[in-house]
Formats: sequence, C-alpha cells, structure tokens
Amino acid sequence: MSIAPLYTHEFFMNEALKEARLADEEDEIPVGAVIVANNKIIARAHNLTERLTDVTAHAEMQAITSAANAIGGKYLPDCILYVTLEPCVMCAGALAWSQIGTIVFGAADEKKGFTLLDTNILHPKTQVIQGVLAHDSKQLLKNFFIRKRK
Repeated sequence: MSIAPLYTHEFFMNEALKEARLADEEDEIPVGAVIVANNKIIARAHNLTERLTDVTAHAEMQAITSAANAIGGKYLPDCILYVTLEPCVMCAGALAWSQIGTIVFGAADEKKGFTLLDTNILHPKTQVIQGVLAHDSKQLLKNFFIRKRK
C-alpha cells in the first residue's frame, strides 16, 4: 500500500492560484506563479504589469527573478514552475534561458501561448505538463474580463 505524496501538482497549482487571486484583487490580470525546488516554494509572484507600468512584468518573469535570487544563480534546472496560464512567447524565452526543469500550467492561452508556435522554444531538457486545475484558472480569468467589460 502506497501513501500519496503530500505535495502534488495540484497542491502547488493551488498556491499559484492564490497568487492569481492577489493579482485579481490588485486589478491585474489574474495570473499567478510559484517556483518549487525540493518540494519547497522558493518564489511566489503574480502579474504586476499595471502597478509597474511594465509590459514585461508577467508572473513568470517576476517568479524567475525571485527564484534566481533565492538560489543565488541564474539557472533553474532543478526547479518546477507552476503558473495558472500558459506562458507567452516572451516568458517561454526567459524560461528557456533559465533552463527551468519543468513547467506546469493550468489554462491554455489560445491566443498568445507559446505552444501555438511551431518551434521548440524551451530548453531541450524542460518538461511541460498542461491542464493542472485548468478550469479554476480559466474561471478566474473569465470572471476578471467579465468585470472589466461592464
């Protein structure tokens, strides 16, 4: 008989969703991210594009910087990024340069997601897992844009 591990992809995606909710409360597009090393969250972030008036201040970009500071190096091959929305091409490029070990994302971005490209933009050793708690991520984004359109 085996015991399920305490820390699952769903556990860490729920932590990323907490960050997305913080973004929502700050009137930012609700995307959240956490970076994990050895089953420990080393970085938490959410979109800050409005607050910083910076189009590059996506949750993933903020999380990469925070994780690099936490480990004292720019490469993250032993880390897992959990992000509520599929990374865009800019973020995927930064994740490639960081050599992140694994990317786990919730909702697919059908307009600007990196998987729309017919290319291998990521580092060759990076693994990608899609659709973890996708419904929760999509619903948060949907509700945000419904409120914005009112």
